[in-house]
Amino acid sequence: MQEQEITQNESVAEEKYAVVKGESITELPKDLYIPPDALEVFLDAFEGPLDLLLYLIKKQNLDILDIPVAEITRQYMSYVEIMKTIKLELAAEYLVMAAMLAEIKSRMLLPRQTAGDEEDDDPRAELVRRLQEYERFKKAAEDIDQLTRLHRDTYLVSAEPPELEVKVQPPAVELKELWYAFRDVMERAQMFADHSVERELLSTRERMAQILVVLQEEKFSDFIALFDVAEGKMGVVVTFSAILELLRQSIIEIVQHEPYAALHVRKVA
Repeated sequence: MQEQEITQNESVAEEKYAVVKGESITELPKDLYIPPDALEVFLDAFEGPLDLLLYLIKKQNLDILDIPVAEITRQYMSYVEIMKTIKLELAAEYLVMAAMLAEIKSRMLLPRQTAGDEEDDDPRAELVRRLQEYERFKKAAEDIDQLTRLHRDTYLVSAEPPELEVKVQPPAVELKELWYAFRDVMERAQMFADHSVERELLSTRERMAQILVVLQEEKFSDFIALFDVAEGKMGVVVTFSAILELLRQSIIEIVQHEPYAALHVRKVA
């Protein structure tokens, strides 16, 4: 007897490889095999019991103000049973709504005392009001979701400009510019001309040294500031000759900030 019971228990343990729809699989498949009804996909997702009711009403194009409570209750309970079957976590709100639908259904079956109280005592009134309010908020939420959203539809873009080293080259000074500046100085020197006769003490070499002393103290010097118009034409000529000699020897250079601007003299490094 004991040997027979052990044999029966081993055979029962070996038979059940899997259970599909309540049926036991006693033989292992030779290849990968999935029974036709072994997999169920539940695509509809609802935010709550009101969302499920609104879905059922719109699915059948029903009038929300005249809800067939019996049919809606039947469909609602079938969805609840599906959720139980696939072992979804069933919130208490769905069960509360099921109880409310059952209550409304029972109240609809009770006879009314007078015809005038039919509209005032409609058991569906509170449910209709909640459904209409939920539908308005759901539509508003869908409209807001269609608005452009940062990090979903649009993205902020930032870029740092490259560091560019801009070097402004001063324009080259032409000879005519130098001549125009010398002409202006000569015109000013004529205003201080006199007829005194005396021994000329001016020297080009000395004036070159004086110009270099001035440029040693200042980085830039105005071209016109190097001339002393009080010395007359001779002094202006000697100063101009000294500047030309320094330019020839590449000791100084004449620069200009922009075209037609004032001329400046600086010492070559």
